[in-house]
Amino acid sequence: MAEKRDFIKGAVILSVSGILVKLLGAALRIPLANKLGEGMAYYNVAYTIYAIFLVLATAGVPVAVSRMVSERTAIGNEAAARKVFVTALKLMAVIGAAAFSFCFFGADLIAFLIDIPGAEHSLKAIAPALCIVPLLAAFRGYFQGQQNMKPTAVSEVCEQIVRVAAGLGLGFYLYDEGLDVAAAGATFGAVAGAAAGMVVISVIYGRTRRRTGRIADYAGELGRTESASEILKKIAWIAVPIVIGAEIMPLMSAIDTTLVVSRLKDTGWQTGEALNLYSQYGAYCDTLISLPQTFTQAIAVSLVPSMAAFYWQGRKEKVRENIQLSMRMTMLLACPCAVGLFVLARPIMLLLYFDQTENALQAAPTLRVMTLGVILLAVSQTTTGALQSVGKQMVPVRNLAIGAVVKAILTYLLVGVPAIHVKGAALGTNGAYLVALLLNLYAVKRETGVKFNLLQTYIKPMLAALIMGLCTYSSYNVLFTWAGNTVGTLGSILLSMAAYVVLVLRMKAVTREELRALPGGEFLMRVFRV
Repeated sequence: MAEKRDFIKGAVILSVSGILVKLLGAALRIPLANKLGEGMAYYNVAYTIYAIFLVLATAGVPVAVSRMVSERTAIGNEAAARKVFVTALKLMAVIGAAAFSFCFFGADLIAFLIDIPGAEHSLKAIAPALCIVPLLAAFRGYFQGQQNMKPTAVSEVCEQIVRVAAGLGLGFYLYDEGLDVAAAGATFGAVAGAAAGMVVISVIYGRTRRRTGRIADYAGELGRTESASEILKKIAWIAVPIVIGAEIMPLMSAIDTTLVVSRLKDTGWQTGEALNLYSQYGAYCDTLISLPQTFTQAIAVSLVPSMAAFYWQGRKEKVRENIQLSMRMTMLLACPCAVGLFVLARPIMLLLYFDQTENALQAAPTLRVMTLGVILLAVSQTTTGALQSVGKQMVPVRNLAIGAVVKAILTYLLVGVPAIHVKGAALGTNGAYLVALLLNLYAVKRETGVKFNLLQTYIKPMLAALIMGLCTYSSYNVLFTWAGNTVGTLGSILLSMAAYVVLVLRMKAVTREELRALPGGEFLMRVFRV
């Protein structure tokens, strides 16, 4: 029970902080999109390229650190756990410096190759963040390995607050200097935010060390026998496949960056129109679609150290229980998000992008297509975390690579159809996630022998979400008639959330034990008498 409570608590902490981070991110991107219009294309390009370098620098090492720290902590070897962290921190410093150099000094060449010259300033502005974020990732991996998610949560929120304040301030202040300069100012917010996050997590680490005291040399044999080179080899064995797999995601975005605009121009769209359509897809829709991913990513991050400890101890039944629980949590969170975004696609777009009404209306159909990907990506992320936990980190890499090939083919073919245009990129992404999901599920069942309760895992969450969707549609229309779009949208979201909670509890999609493990779970049990 305590082990399950720790896993759920960790996922909840990361989910709450992740939502705050995403909301703050939306508070940056939405005003910028309203202000900059097609200038967001420069901003999006910079973040797409930055994401590629960032994945190279941070994707695999934090997972490796989390898993290795968890394995050593599980057997009481705190000295070895800390040695893993210190070694990883040095490695990340080197990687970060290299990533910065490529992004900053190669900015003009990158902008030339993707045929968007105005993005050069934004690329140079965001490059210094690549020196800081890898160090942040090492700290977070260390704390996550100890199943302490609070330092990650606090540092992420602080990082995002500073990023939003600096990004908005510079973006608006530099607007008169030109769209490319304003976009560069907005992207520099990432540097300011990363610096703030680094200060916060360093302070937390320092206080933790002073409170617990230094670990004596005799704390564990492994701490004395593992050399730095041995640790680096183990980190590489875990991290390299994860980096390759994680790199596929931003590469899929890069496919959109390079393929969508050129394909639209090939089929008759003018350059300005093509950039505008790409901005609708990349800036307007992605901002909303990325919000539900926060929940499922939190589940995957919390799952890795928890499962790794059980797997290291040979407790296979606990491994299967955690996979089953994580899959049910994933479906319970992803389904209502997907249905809600589908039903309220148009109202939400009009609410958020009030200064870009025409673009908002044009983007709504694309958003509806992308909502299916919320569920597909959620399950894919959870199964990827499960496979990484049991030492099969290369399997999801292969599966996502196959999905990326499907993505490229579908995007090229469908974007070229005039009636579909930019929605073809969304359909291609959905296809990639579906392929990766099915292959991952097969691999998880083969490696762990896990079986899922069809009714409890899939049917109940989907049914509850569909009924909630009807409530969302009805409540929006009533409230819209009475008080307009803003009240209608916000009111229907709140009512739908309440309706979904009631439906899930009444349908017993969550067990009493799982409900009790949630923060405030006892209160919910009393209120709903479950």
